[in-house]
Amino acid sequence: MLSMIGLVGGLALLIYLTMKGMNLLVAGPLCALFVAIFSGLPLFPQLVGEGEANLVGNYMTGFSGFIASWYLMFLLGAIFGKVMEDSGAADSVSKWIVEKLGMKRAVLAIVIACAVLTYGGVSLFVVAFSVYPMAVSLFRQANLPRRFIPAALAFGSVTFTMTSAGSPEIQNWIPIEYLSTSPYAGWEVSLIVAVFMMVFGYWWLRRMITKAVASGEKFVSRDNDPVNKDKALPHPLTGLIPLLVVLIISFIFHDSLQQSALIIALLGGVITAYLLNRNYFKSFWDAVSEGTLGALIALGNTAAVVGFGGVAKAVPAFEIAVNAMTSIPGSPLIGGAIAVSVIAGMTGSASGGQAIALPLIAPHYIDMGVNPEALHRVVAISSGALDSLPHNGYVVTTIRGICGESHKEAYNPVAALTVIVPLIGLAIAIILFSFGLGI
Repeated sequence: MLSMIGLVGGLALLIYLTMKGMNLLVAGPLCALFVAIFSGLPLFPQLVGEGEANLVGNYMTGFSGFIASWYLMFLLGAIFGKVMEDSGAADSVSKWIVEKLGMKRAVLAIVIACAVLTYGGVSLFVVAFSVYPMAVSLFRQANLPRRFIPAALAFGSVTFTMTSAGSPEIQNWIPIEYLSTSPYAGWEVSLIVAVFMMVFGYWWLRRMITKAVASGEKFVSRDNDPVNKDKALPHPLTGLIPLLVVLIISFIFHDSLQQSALIIALLGGVITAYLLNRNYFKSFWDAVSEGTLGALIALGNTAAVVGFGGVAKAVPAFEIAVNAMTSIPGSPLIGGAIAVSVIAGMTGSASGGQAIALPLIAPHYIDMGVNPEALHRVVAISSGALDSLPHNGYVVTTIRGICGESHKEAYNPVAALTVIVPLIGLAIAIILFSFGLGI
C-alpha cells in the first residue's frame, strides 16, 4: 500500500513541480527519492548486494542508458533544426506554404507549415519558434483570437506527423530497438489514422476559433509581437531538399541500420542544408553550437524523467500497475496502448514514456504473439496523446515561452487537439489492426 502511495504521489509531485517551473534535472531525482522512501528502496549501491535495486543505481542506470542510446539522434536533430532556422530555410518553406494557401486558409497554412517541417525532421521546438512569427502576422490580419496560436502550432507538430509511419521524429524510432521493426511499421493503418487526425483536428480547431469569434473575441496586439524582417531568404526548394534528404536516407538505411539510420539521415540533412544555403547563414558554427546546447537540455530533461522511471519500475507498486494494464481483457494492443499512454502522461514525455514502458511490455506481448508492426504503431500513437498534459515540456514552452499565453487561456484548445484527437486516432488504429489491416 505504501509503495503505491509513493508511486502515485511521486508522479503527482513530478507533475506539480514541473508545472511550477522547477527544472526537471532537479525535480526528477527529488521525486524519485519520494518514491524510494515510501517503498523502502535502499538509497545507495553500497547498502545492497551487487545488482540489487537502489535509488542512485537505478536512477543513474535509466538516466545514462537513455543518453547512451539517443545522444547522437538528439544532437544531430537539434543541429539540423538550428541550421534550417539560422539559414532561413525553415522560414522560407513556411512562408511559401502560407503564400500558396492564402489568407482565407490562414490557420490551415500554419498547421501545414508545422507539419511539413516536423515530418522533415526539424525539432518540434524549432518548428514552433520558426512558424510563430508568421502565425502572429496571419492571426492579426485575419483578426483571430491569438490564444489559439499554440493549438495551431502544436496540432501541426505533435499529432499526425510526429508519430506517423516514416516520420524521422524519435517517437517513431524508439520502438525499433525493442520490436525489430522499421519506421514504416503499420503504414497502411498509420496513413488512415493520420488523415483522420488531420481532417477531424482541423475541423475542430476551425470550429473552436469560429465560436470564439462569434462570441466577440478578436486579435489583441502586444508591444513585443515579432515583426516580419526583410532578411533575404533562400529559395523554398533549397529548404525542402534537406527535408527530403532526411526522409530518403532514413528509408534507404532503415533495414540495415535500424534506429542508427536516423544518425546518417540527419547528418545528411545538415550537410545538404549547409551546401545549398551557405550564403544565407548568419553564422553556421554558432547555429551548430546553439543546436548542441539545445540538444543537451532536451536530452537531459528527458533522461531525468527516464531516470525517475528507472526508480519507479523497481518498486513493487509499478509491477502491480503494469500487470493490471497488460491484463486488460480484449486485444493485447489495448493493454499496451494504455501502459504507454499512462506512463507518457505521468512523465510528460512521449519518448520518455516509450523508453520506460517498452523494455517491460515488448517481451510480454511478443511472447504472446502480438504482431510487432501493429504494436510499434500503437505504441507510437499512444505515446503522443497523454504526454501533452499541462506539464509536458513542449506544451509549457510553446504556450508560455514562445506564445506568451497562460495555460488558463490557451491549454484547452491544445488539449483538444493533442490529447483527445490522438486518443480517438489510437482507438481507430487498434480497431483496424484488430480486423487484420496492415498485418
